[in-house]
Amino acid sequence: MTTSQCLDTLGRVLTALEPGHSFQECLRELLNALTENMHFDRPHIMVQDPESGVLRLSLFSGRADSPDAAYAPGTGITGRVFSAGESMIVPCMHNQSDFRNRLFGRSEEEMEHLAFICVPVRVENGAGGRETIGTLSVDTPTAPADELALRCRFLETVASLVGRQVAWLQEDLVRRHFQMQPDDLPVRNDQGIVAISKSMRNVLRQIGQAGPSKATVLLRGESGVGKELMAQALHSASPRRSQPLVRLNCAALPADLVEGELFGWKKGAFTGALQNRQGLFQQADGGTLFLDEIGDLSPNAQAKVLRALQEGEIQPLGETRTLRVDVRLVCATNRPLETLVEQQLFREDLYYRINVFPVFIPPLRERPEDILPLAEHYLQTFSREYERPVQRISTPAIDLMLQYHWPGNIRELKNVMERAVLVCDDATLRAHHLPATLQSAASCRSSQEGARPGFEETVARVEQEFIVDALKTTRGNIHQAARDLGITYRVIYYKMKKYGIDYRRFLAGSSRGGVPQQA
Repeated sequence: MTTSQCLDTLGRVLTALEPGHSFQECLRELLNALTENMHFDRPHIMVQDPESGVLRLSLFSGRADSPDAAYAPGTGITGRVFSAGESMIVPCMHNQSDFRNRLFGRSEEEMEHLAFICVPVRVENGAGGRETIGTLSVDTPTAPADELALRCRFLETVASLVGRQVAWLQEDLVRRHFQMQPDDLPVRNDQGIVAISKSMRNVLRQIGQAGPSKATVLLRGESGVGKELMAQALHSASPRRSQPLVRLNCAALPADLVEGELFGWKKGAFTGALQNRQGLFQQADGGTLFLDEIGDLSPNAQAKVLRALQEGEIQPLGETRTLRVDVRLVCATNRPLETLVEQQLFREDLYYRINVFPVFIPPLRERPEDILPLAEHYLQTFSREYERPVQRISTPAIDLMLQYHWPGNIRELKNVMERAVLVCDDATLRAHHLPATLQSAASCRSSQEGARPGFEETVARVEQEFIVDALKTTRGNIHQAARDLGITYRVIYYKMKKYGIDYRRFLAGSSRGGVPQQA
């Protein structure tokens, strides 16, 4: 392997991976470059099937005798490379026990003169690490160990380029579906998802990855974090988007009624069953079924859901025959399913069946950078809905929201903003428009840090809020701010000096919330 060969091949690979072609075409040209420039035989890429978890042949150059062959992670050379995330070299295929030879049916004579190199294809996982998504492998003539190591390093470089391209494509897919903005701007999508934090962007990236597949997704997180919105986003990103999305909160109905809701019943199946009824599985046929609070399902319902997932069959109450259904299942829970399994309150086989693609949604208190974008989103939404004059949030009100721990998560923030918009008659939503829970939380924090604020301190805070708001509105014009407040220039100047408010901070200010902090 010469330097000229390597440079020419890398140049061709980089050209192949340039935008303007489908990813399949890019990879095919890459494999052709490995064959024609580097004289590698049977270059091929294996990727993990999201449904079964096994490795399957994705793309290859040449002829494959068994293109449908699969490798379980950890078995064979390919499976071991995928599981360990480290490259492997087989100096000679002949008499190598770990070399399965499933895909290409090489002859014994041919294998005596061939080595095999397999390297992982990895992408950034959004949590600071790297995740192996597949492997790149080639046949190559046997050679001394240092030469094979050099060829392996070259393939690792090519695999790294492929991984970067995969990551870029995944990011582009998520950006287009969720209308992703640069890192300093919030994400907004049609389902009402608004986020700016790194943790939530990672959640949305996972949703974008799982959406196009048929894999069962388990959404985990505290009550009120937006699991139903994520289920809607998954459905919208899937090929089933034109079919129905059917929802059921398993905790909202008694255990003996949930089975009927899920699987339906036949007329006369029980007292009061006056006609046939389609269950939610039938209603969602061809689409998506979202089961919220799945940890509250009764044991009988769990067994029937498991059968529906494994066999694609359901049996309505009172019916002797089974019905075929094609449903993509999305589940959600705020309960520790692992503990319920240990306590034998939740079926272990069902747990593993629904835990194919788990997604954890962090609580709002762990991503405070999302509070203001969400608050502004709900402010605009409710201002339009109720035809209220509110346009922005004052700095002290923002401070109160950022200090609060939000035990009810996004649901609580939405309710707080709806109430605040209704009670506010001004263009600016101020701290006193927020409910007492936020005020008392701020007072408790102040009392923990020192003395509880008294009357004079509270009045001073309100005065600062009004002066800062007026200066923002007038873009630093002190005379106009004094007129708007109904006080003299001398009074406002005295107050500004007392509170350390510099009007120059607002000369280029905007009419939006999140103004510069006063000194």
